[in-house]
Amino acid sequence: MLGDSREEEEERMFARTPRLTLRPGWPEDAPELLAAIGHRSVVEKLARVPWPYMVEHARDWLAGQSRDGYSLLICAHDLARSPRLVGAIGLHMGEEGLELGYWLTPAAWGRGYATEAGLHMVGVARMLGHTRLSAFYHLDNPASGRVLRKLGFREVGRAPRPSLGRGCAVDSALMELDLDEGERPVMPLAA
Repeated sequence: MLGDSREEEEERMFARTPRLTLRPGWPEDAPELLAAIGHRSVVEKLARVPWPYMVEHARDWLAGQSRDGYSLLICAHDLARSPRLVGAIGLHMGEEGLELGYWLTPAAWGRGYATEAGLHMVGVARMLGHTRLSAFYHLDNPASGRVLRKLGFREVGRAPRPSLGRGCAVDSALMELDLDEGERPVMPLAA
């Protein structure tokens, strides 16, 4: 994806689900990205996000997102008249292979957006020919574990994982999804 024009990226990377638009981020998204992720309650649930989160962090992430894997902003259309940035989701190479990661702003918690966006990303991993997908969640964030289980992940171990925002390791569950077992999403993906 490196070297692609914005138009080429858009053509390949935009996706619609029933309530969401998943799209690449652009430099002008930095203020809205900061507003969405800039909550201690969000950052503490993540591994690689610093606290306090500043607009420079948002700009750096937006500039480097295509180098880190396949990352998309999550924009919800049922919260406002025009889609509003409520989170991000992505696939990247981690310690356990291809890894799914995501976050949502607090106003979007409990609405099923992570599951809806996650279903799309599981489909992308399958389409790209991957046979296994991993993810982890901090044990003090059981909502994330519920999302991963809805997507078909199963727990395969527990270990401390780093949290940049907390400045320490946090007890976490490692989850895996075997993409060859014929597991299918719990709800259909929109075209």
